[in-house]
Amino acid sequence: MARIAIGSDHAGFDLKAHLVSFLADLGHKVDDQGTDSTESVDYPAICAGVGRTVVAGEADFGIVIGGSGQGEQLAANKVRGVRAALCNCLYTARMAREHNDANVLSMGGRVVGIGLAEEIVTTFATTEFEGGRHQRRVDQITALENEF
Repeated sequence: MARIAIGSDHAGFDLKAHLVSFLADLGHKVDDQGTDSTESVDYPAICAGVGRTVVAGEADFGIVIGGSGQGEQLAANKVRGVRAALCNCLYTARMAREHNDANVLSMGGRVVGIGLAEEIVTTFATTEFEGGRHQRRVDQITALENEF
C-alpha cells in the first residue's frame, strides 16, 4: 500500500475529506496536511508541504486539491523535485504518470465529482512510469529546475 500526502484549500476540503477516507479504507497510509474546514485559507504553504513530504521520501506521492486545482499545482511545482500534474480526467492522470513521472496529483474540487476523483486517484496510483524516451524528457525538466 502507498504512503500518500494530501492537502487542500477550503474549496477542495470536501473532496479531500472524502479521499482521505477512501484511501484509508483501501489500506493506504494517508498524511492529511490540511486544511481542516471550508473556512477560507491560503493554499501555497499546504501544497508546498505536500510536495516537500514527497521529495523527502516520506510519501510515495501527493495529492493537492483546490477549487480548480490550478493554483495548487503551481504552488506544489515550486518545490524542487516535484512534478505536479493537474488531472481532471482519467487520460491526463494516466499520461501524467506514464510519460511525465508525476509525483503529485492536483485536482479541482469544483471540477471533479467524487466518483471521478476516486477513479483519477486510482489511475494515478496504479500507473507506472514508462521510462524510455520519456526519461530523457523528465531529465530535461529536472535540469531546467536546477538552472536557478
